[in-house]
Amino acid sequence: MTNLLLTARLDVAESLRARWFLLYTVVFGGLVALLMIFGLTESQVMGFTGLTRLLMTYIQLSMAILPIFILISTVRSVASDREAGVFEYMLSLPVSVGAWYWGRFVGRFVTIFAPVFLAMTGAVVWGALSGLPIPWKHFFIYSALLLSLSICFLGLGFLISTLARSADIAQSAAFMLWLVLVLFLDLLLLGLLLQERIAPEIIIGISLINPLQVFRTAAMALFDPQLVLLGPAAFTILDRVGPEAYLAWACLYPALIGLIAAAIGFWRFKSSDLI
Repeated sequence: MTNLLLTARLDVAESLRARWFLLYTVVFGGLVALLMIFGLTESQVMGFTGLTRLLMTYIQLSMAILPIFILISTVRSVASDREAGVFEYMLSLPVSVGAWYWGRFVGRFVTIFAPVFLAMTGAVVWGALSGLPIPWKHFFIYSALLLSLSICFLGLGFLISTLARSADIAQSAAFMLWLVLVLFLDLLLLGLLLQERIAPEIIIGISLINPLQVFRTAAMALFDPQLVLLGPAAFTILDRVGPEAYLAWACLYPALIGLIAAAIGFWRFKSSDLI
């Protein structure tokens, strides 16, 4: 455990010096700042205003930016070290393979989740100082959703990084994975399946398997309980699953996918040639 924490600390220090982390922090911090500057808290959509409106917009923007940012910054972690010959130096130190791998995982999670969470927390602090009502329910659920989504794509990134033989291949594979998930994120696909009288179980399966779709639907359900924006798929999801069960699934399922992917990546990592 000590070696794991030391490895995580080393990865955090390395990430803080990287240019991608600076850009990553500026992007999410800048999003919240711009939403405040443009007076989004004073606008009203579907009866929601104040910080609730700002958090809704922030979570939708995070869904578009966060996954690809995590994948691109993570897939190079193991593949680049393999190309640079870092493993030869690592194996000469009294650090187990497991401590090194999971230490990198924990350290990268801290540097990925902290800017996203702190930006949202900053918005809540600003709202409290401005006298706005704080939507604590939305804040905690959105935090859980972002936490789960971060673990999901972090685990997928580590899996791709252990399977790829070079950093370039890893980045290409990560981009293709993101495209596939975005393709099945299209809500028109669910509408088409319903229009063609596909079995409801198939429609629910598609909406429950894709972690991006799960995240998006859960985020919508907080400010649109009837899921009107989902069109014909709304009634199927609400009738067969239910909003509370769907929120619970959205908070647990992506994180479970990420942990399983990271575990498979670790098995592949320790059983492969590290040199």
